[in-house]
Amino acid sequence: MRRTSRLIRVAVGVASLALAATACGGTSGGSGDGGGDDKGLAIAYDVGGKGDQSFNDAAYAGLEKAKKEFGYKTADIEPTDGETDADKEQRLTSLAKQGYNPVIGVGFAYGPAMKAVAAKYPDTTFGIVDSVVEGKNVASLVFAENEASYLAGVAAAKATKTKTVGFVGGVNVPLIHKFQAGYEQGVKDTDPKIKVISQYLTQTAEEGGFSSPDKGKAAAEGQIEKKADVVYAAAGLSGQGVIEAAAKAKIWAIGVDSDQYKQEALAAYKDSILTSALKDIEGAVFALAKSVEDGKPLSGTHTFDLKSDGVGLSDSNPKFAEVSGAKEAVEKAKAGIVDGSIKVAAE
Repeated sequence: MRRTSRLIRVAVGVASLALAATACGGTSGGSGDGGGDDKGLAIAYDVGGKGDQSFNDAAYAGLEKAKKEFGYKTADIEPTDGETDADKEQRLTSLAKQGYNPVIGVGFAYGPAMKAVAAKYPDTTFGIVDSVVEGKNVASLVFAENEASYLAGVAAAKATKTKTVGFVGGVNVPLIHKFQAGYEQGVKDTDPKIKVISQYLTQTAEEGGFSSPDKGKAAAEGQIEKKADVVYAAAGLSGQGVIEAAAKAKIWAIGVDSDQYKQEALAAYKDSILTSALKDIEGAVFALAKSVEDGKPLSGTHTFDLKSDGVGLSDSNPKFAEVSGAKEAVEKAKAGIVDGSIKVAAE
């Protein structure tokens, strides 16, 4: 039997994710190659992989928390370039066969594979981030990214001096449309006169929209040339290029998913990271692992929103407090979203 321990705080209403590891991708960081039956959480990364300082790294933090809390073996594995749904299915199958439970797929791209594999392993709990997959043994973790992005838009509107701000989306898909819609609404509700320049790096993930810092940097440089002095990136690993370009031009960047001001790999640019739109992926991953450990595995759809503290806006950069009216405007907007007086568009 695995030992159980107390639940540390996680966002209300969270479901957990499960990811799998096989020869389809390289393992990293985990200790899931040994034998024995004391195996716990396994995660399979999305495009960009571990080290993106954003989405995937937040999932890894949840895995590390579970590993420390429950003292079991874990596994985490990288995606491969140009992989297919069949590759993802093989990866999830291998993890389930090895006895990992739960198995979490990080990212909507795991949807088709998760649906197929979960049906074959009814005694294993699966989790998926950013997508809804039907299944009695599947927990779907979705987030109100539009709400966090609205707050980012409010902050951008308060910080801009040129009355022009930018948005860089990694891939032109419905998930990223939520980021764009919330951000643009937050900007316009704060100051209708501000211009928002929005663009996507690629039409498909296979083209590198979530994994190409050079593409992000070039896009941000183009927006900066058009006078944008605040740029928000929802682009995974590509967002690092946006932040680099902002720092070079001495304008503001807004990070995403994790508090990118605190990321060691971005330390050289952190003074230019005004704030970050947050998603508690770490808490979601841990919550699913905790539910399995307690013998009460989560299933169904669980939504992270502002009301449950599942999304939010960071204020780690001391300079954020120096932007006139920003903190107050963000708090007012948050209260409005939570009480329902502000309705945030999702597309």
